Amino acid sequence: MTKSMRTSLALAAALLAGGCTMLEPKLPQANPAIPADWPLPPTATATATSAATDKPVADIGWRDFFTDPKLEALIARALDNNRDLRVAVLNVERARAQYNIQRADRFPSVSANAGLTRTGGNVTTPGDIYAASVDAAFELDLFGRVHSLSNAALQRYFAQEEARRSAQLALIAEIANAYLSLATDLESQRVAQATLDTQQQSYELIVKRHAAGAVSALDLAQARTTVETARADVARFAGLVATDLNALRLLVGAPIEQALLPQHFDPAVSGLAPLPAQLPSEVLLRRPDVLQAEHLLRGANANIGAARAAFFPSISLTGSIGTASNELSGLFDGGTRTWSFIPQINLPIFQGGRLTANLGVAQADRDIALAQYEKSIQSGFREVADALALSRTLADRRTAQQALLDAASEAHELSRARYERGVDSYLNLLDAQRSLYAAQQGLVTAQLAEQSNRVTLYKVLGGGWAEGAR
Repeated sequence: MTKSMRTSLALAAALLAGGCTMLEPKLPQANPAIPADWPLPPTATATATSAATDKPVADIGWRDFFTDPKLEALIARALDNNRDLRVAVLNVERARAQYNIQRADRFPSVSANAGLTRTGGNVTTPGDIYAASVDAAFELDLFGRVHSLSNAALQRYFAQEEARRSAQLALIAEIANAYLSLATDLESQRVAQATLDTQQQSYELIVKRHAAGAVSALDLAQARTTVETARADVARFAGLVATDLNALRLLVGAPIEQALLPQHFDPAVSGLAPLPAQLPSEVLLRRPDVLQAEHLLRGANANIGAARAAFFPSISLTGSIGTASNELSGLFDGGTRTWSFIPQINLPIFQGGRLTANLGVAQADRDIALAQYEKSIQSGFREVADALALSRTLADRRTAQQALLDAASEAHELSRARYERGVDSYLNLLDAQRSLYAAQQGLVTAQLAEQSNRVTLYKVLGGGWAEGAR
């Protein structure tokens, strides 16, 4: 190795050892302007139904949250087969590969080359030249351009991973709601079928009494309306059950055995402990969608560093060592060695405003990402506050609906007894039957709304991405 080559390599090593100057600005402080604590109404959250809810909601795995083993089996199967979740996982793999591509620029690139150069015509030394060499190239990242681009790619990779977690959490909530909807429609269908059977028996009795002249044709027609109404509801709920089952199969992404389907509505599908009064709103920062927005903000901020570094000179080092010969058989003989060292400096002088505009775009992207990050925190706070507010009102609604059902049942029994004794008309009995049926269906609907809100509260608090263990 000659003295000049040693001097050049020493200069390159000194520049590399000096490190690079990072031009990435300080990450701006987010100001989502939300209260420090939740607007918790008295007894806002539901009573815990599972012993596994002793830890904070955001730390509860979905196996600990859901208490129905059938639902747990469906969720586990969906995490393996759901196509949307599979796409989210593949997007993470793609983002990781893109990061590795960008990260490769931080290391020297080395390649081996072999070739033949044949010359002819009016040249002094026509003939063939065989050459083989090992080439290396490296850019000295003095101002952090390559490092900033690599950091931006890394943050996009992290953001994609949070998007996968968010998709998994949404999938778990969708399956739970689909399962609850199917159970609710099955329960409503059962109520409608029981009402149809009862009304059919009453109608047959009224037909006989009408034939004997004990009741009028009006009573007979009114009795028939209750039968046909219940029959229509049975058919309607049968259609809803079929569509619910199709939706559940699509979410699971695989066939579902009959043994894994609900047979009735269970009001204890999930367990959620009351939130502690001191729970700060900073728990929102653990939500996957908020973390995704934060990583995108960090990536946009890193792009500003790369845009700033583009204003400064870039130094590239290219070197080659090999052999060259006029004969292929003598390619590796003594005296055929060749080498080259080509440092290059690129200094931007006039770009027509391209670099300034590129920096402006990067700064605008950073500001947009900051606003989106703050918006994600605000949206998360609103979702949690809504779920907390509904938890109290839905519990009161379910209690009132149960009391209404009890009163309607009692009124129906009294009305039927009075009709059979001839004290009241059949119209009063018909009103009592309709009120009882509406109260039964209303209770099922209220139970579904309360359970769905519990699942929503668990989701918006950011829990559920970890499987957990029993």
